[in-house]
Amino acid sequence: MVTYMASQIGFGTSWMNPFSVAVAQGIAGLPLLSGAPFRMAMWAAFTAVGLAFALRYATAHRVPPTDAAAAGDSATVPASTPLGWVDHAVLWATLATVAWIVWGVTVAGYYIAEIATQFFALGLFAGVVAVIGGRISANGAAQAFTDGVRALVPVVLVIAVAKGMLGILGGSDPHAPSVLNTGLHAMGSAIAGTPELIAAWGMLAAQSVFNFFVSSGSAQATITMPLMAGLGELVGVSKQISVLCFQLGDGLTNLVMPTSAAMMGAIGVAGLGWVAWVRIIFRFMLLLMALSALTVALAVGIGYV
Repeated sequence: MVTYMASQIGFGTSWMNPFSVAVAQGIAGLPLLSGAPFRMAMWAAFTAVGLAFALRYATAHRVPPTDAAAAGDSATVPASTPLGWVDHAVLWATLATVAWIVWGVTVAGYYIAEIATQFFALGLFAGVVAVIGGRISANGAAQAFTDGVRALVPVVLVIAVAKGMLGILGGSDPHAPSVLNTGLHAMGSAIAGTPELIAAWGMLAAQSVFNFFVSSGSAQATITMPLMAGLGELVGVSKQISVLCFQLGDGLTNLVMPTSAAMMGAIGVAGLGWVAWVRIIFRFMLLLMALSALTVALAVGIGYV
């Protein structure tokens, strides 16, 4: 919750996301990162709700340290020794890597491959420092890396299945005849001729469903925005609201979509199965979708452009 759930709430409600908002606005013909004040307020509201849920869940499921020690669960017992130079070095390296990623994405145009390299560099640095500091042996560092890769093998299989499904449905080319584009056109056509608010909610629902097949934000924007932006204008929905429906439908549903590589990787590393995760999160997911619908309704009401 404090890592993946937080990242997806930030991703889905961001005012400056280069992989979803910026791409979608460019396709829709809007000024880059326009409409930021509304999205800033939206981000603050959704983040506050997510924080409240995470704290409430943590409080309800907290295991007191004394009980954990009595049960022999040393993993939950706080360390009694102070942080050493190895700990400080890794923490500072983590902070530096975050700053490096922010610079890379916003200035240097880094994307998935470059970001993966940055995280690999952080892991390599942490391993070397741990070996030098005597925390683990060189063989132990190599084994830790192997165990981490092994934990992500199921995620790789999910990604492969998702890519295969996308290929079977015709690929992500918005101009090629395909089953996927036919389904998208059918969903868009169903929205035409409806009242503005109903059309906006329909766009939100369509983007949420479409995210199951194309979990990449930039790819979904490329495929859906040419149709949704045009249809929205026909029924009185502004392009800004069309982008809003896209970013909420694309970003927030990644919390439960089994075709999301990031989600499957996160819960895999945490040792959670998908069914167990959905049992924990589904009520909160319903709350997020209700808040999304209210946000879209507010945008329609104030004439968000």
